[in-house]
Amino acid sequence: MNDVPVTLSAHATTPATAAALALGDDALVLSHRLGEWAGHAPVLEEEVALANIALDLLGQARILLSLVGDEDELAYLREERSFRNLQLVEQPNGDFAHTIARQLYFSTYQLFLYRQLASGNSEFTGLAAKAVKEVAYHQDHAEHWTLRLGDGTAESHDRMRLACEALWRFTGEMFQPVEGLDVDWQGLESSWLDSVTSVLEKATRAVPDGPRSGAWAAGAGRQGLHTEPFGRMLAEMQHLHRSHPGASW
Repeated sequence: MNDVPVTLSAHATTPATAAALALGDDALVLSHRLGEWAGHAPVLEEEVALANIALDLLGQARILLSLVGDEDELAYLREERSFRNLQLVEQPNGDFAHTIARQLYFSTYQLFLYRQLASGNSEFTGLAAKAVKEVAYHQDHAEHWTLRLGDGTAESHDRMRLACEALWRFTGEMFQPVEGLDVDWQGLESSWLDSVTSVLEKATRAVPDGPRSGAWAAGAGRQGLHTEPFGRMLAEMQHLHRSHPGASW
């Protein structure tokens, strides 16, 4: 395996591979973030649930990245600016409410996205048809905890409010069109907003009123521009592979 840093120029840059890279990076990065809860989840049941969601996302990432090139090279040898994931998925876990808010926003987006892709005829139809079943569980899990925290104690309600507001500005980027994906982006955004609004209202939470796509954040992750926490996360994720180049296990 090549052990020098991998750049996007080393791989095909067709619309289909660019789209696979974007979706694969979303799944890979969020999988790692959820994996950080191992040994730290609030209850044992959530330890298992978050680990299973992380493994589902990792499986999606492996399939998608393999459409682009060597999945290990793409995960462990690319530099920060070569990743095309949404800024939302790279945000730190924070407290449990932040993790759930991030999961609600992203899994709802992914569910409607994969439903559209599953009903089409593209390189992603087969993957989407399988993944949509997994993502439906991810969304249901996030919705359950959003309701439980939002309509729970005063403390949990306040933490859920702060989490939803803090992450809201990263949600607009999800609906920036990705070349290579035949998707009704306006319809996707409308469905997402209706679903998230319904969940938050049931959780006795108002929809945040801040902007959903600031001038800097909108589309930035897809262009390789990431927030400060991502660099630290990437260094941790790639440390073992880069420390032992060429090693076999």
